[in-house]
Amino acid sequence: RKLKSNQRLADYDNPLVRETAERLIGDANTVREKLNRLFHYVRDDIKFGFTQDGDLVKASTTIRLGKGQCNTKGTLLLALCKAVEIPARIHFSLIKKEIQRGLFTGLGYKLMPPLLSHSWIEVEVDGKWRSIDSYINDEAYYQAAKSELQKKGWDTGYSISCPDGECSCDFNIDQELFVQMGAVVGDHGVWDDPCDYYATDRYQNRPNTMKLFLYSLMIWRINRRIESMRRGYT
Repeated sequence: RKLKSNQRLADYDNPLVRETAERLIGDANTVREKLNRLFHYVRDDIKFGFTQDGDLVKASTTIRLGKGQCNTKGTLLLALCKAVEIPARIHFSLIKKEIQRGLFTGLGYKLMPPLLSHSWIEVEVDGKWRSIDSYINDEAYYQAAKSELQKKGWDTGYSISCPDGECSCDFNIDQELFVQMGAVVGDHGVWDDPCDYYATDRYQNRPNTMKLFLYSLMIWRINRRIESMRRGYT
């Protein structure tokens, strides 16, 4: 389905989103500490995984599901920041499909376009916009995925990219260490809400009926693979 530009996905005014954000920041006084708490919730409480609706998931729904991938977890972090008045925006680009290598396999991987639509969050701290994408993979899964990359001799796959041997799932807005940025190509600019981007022709992840059917058949196996890797690490 094609989203209309007025269907906000980062629903920061939703009671669940607001209550979650306020609970998480608690008595934190600085923007950095608030971000740190929101970041770790999105990274670890919302496990990395795939859902039936792909990218078209509201932030409040991702909280209920407790699961998400780069674009849906980004939507959630964007909404949580906005709910507590931390300046935030979402930045879209293209990313090489190799980022999904090892998770999507066989026909599912072959049917993927070479480039996919991808996003990360930018937050304003101390008067400067800083990029964050290291919330995408929960820490246990990230460590397991990095181990698999090393075994296979790959620099990109399993939802991480380490082209120079360096990537990080840590919260570090000053050094801006990333988990997927090594596979990013192109630039589709910054957006106030993901729906504005998804409504454009730049959006590459809009599946046809057959691809959506195949995706729905595959994701339970992919999620099982992810969970198995996570358990193997922990």
